[in-house]
Amino acid sequence: MTTPAAAAVSLSADEARRIALRAQGFLGAPDRRAGVRGVLRRLGAVQLDTISVLARSHELVPYARLGAVGRGTVEAAYWSQGHAFEYWSHAACILPMEEWPHFAFRRRANRARGHRWHILADQDRSTRAVRDRLRAEGPLTSTGLGGAKNGGEWFQWSETKIAVEWLLDIGEVVCTERRSWKRVYDLAERAVPGALFHDGLDDRECLRRLVALAGQSLGVGTRADIADYHRLKGEQVDAVIADSGLVPVEVEGWGKPAWADPAALAAAPRGRHRTTLLSPFDSLVWDRARTERVFGFTHRLEAYVPKAQRIHGYFAMPLLAGGRLRGRVDPAREGSTLVARQLSLTSPGDARHMAAALREAAEWVGCDAVRVERAATPQEAAAVTAELAAL
Repeated sequence: MTTPAAAAVSLSADEARRIALRAQGFLGAPDRRAGVRGVLRRLGAVQLDTISVLARSHELVPYARLGAVGRGTVEAAYWSQGHAFEYWSHAACILPMEEWPHFAFRRRANRARGHRWHILADQDRSTRAVRDRLRAEGPLTSTGLGGAKNGGEWFQWSETKIAVEWLLDIGEVVCTERRSWKRVYDLAERAVPGALFHDGLDDRECLRRLVALAGQSLGVGTRADIADYHRLKGEQVDAVIADSGLVPVEVEGWGKPAWADPAALAAAPRGRHRTTLLSPFDSLVWDRARTERVFGFTHRLEAYVPKAQRIHGYFAMPLLAGGRLRGRVDPAREGSTLVARQLSLTSPGDARHMAAALREAAEWVGCDAVRVERAATPQEAAAVTAELAAL
């Protein structure tokens, strides 16, 4: 890293990549004592999604960093003792409870808008009924509150579901647990610790803190990268970045202004790289433009692409090894066998990395065999199969 006088810090593309890897927990020894909760605090947000292949995405995120941590341990770390809550960040995300005050700006904006997508005939009556039930009976799912659907199409929510989701949007209700993938709602005044249960930060301070936290979680990023992390607007980032504590930097080949966490610049990133499969919703790769810029790797989630038009598969997971993205695989489970429905490698030598990642993933989900079904070329399929046999 070079620092010419009166100029921004200059980083090579490789330095920026390694800073990003370390910030995201993929370079250096993981903090196993902090465990899953430490991963969540480091990332600041773990995205939730309904798709479950090897596991749901929020389980894959700590697995990718810590290795074969028990899936029950992962769920307990998120959803017990009030350590986290679910809210709208990058998308629907698990967030550390200490970030509750930072989203006051979003709760206020929701309240000012007056409604979400659905409009209630009598909002006061419907929301009062939900509050009364939660106050009297404690935490409840939408089923416990009376049902999520109104009997029509899947997206036609019941009046109760609309009301409780609106209360979640404006911060009167909070989700601090999921049971069988259902949100468990509670009154925020009861579930959020007293020292954190406030909306006392003005919008500018909320944004300043979120920009600073995004910069820490990214290590280094452009304006668009930082905005995307918690889905802020570019102008919101512009308004506070000078006061965020982030340092202006120039990154080789990026062609755009960037900012870095000063702690990330204090020492060169060193240590062991993880070899692992990544959820497409992992914060290392959830931003396609950033992934291509940092890693030279183009990736697209094809779950919502018609099957005949898919190139890499339904839930293709990028392969991370040696600090680079070296291929991808679309996995599935057939009994006790993990099946690589389709895989591709960036170079022939990456077969051993793919085999190691597949074997570890198989053991984590309780599979005792791995089978390659299809690859970009017969040679790749044969190479990975041979590497699997040698493990």
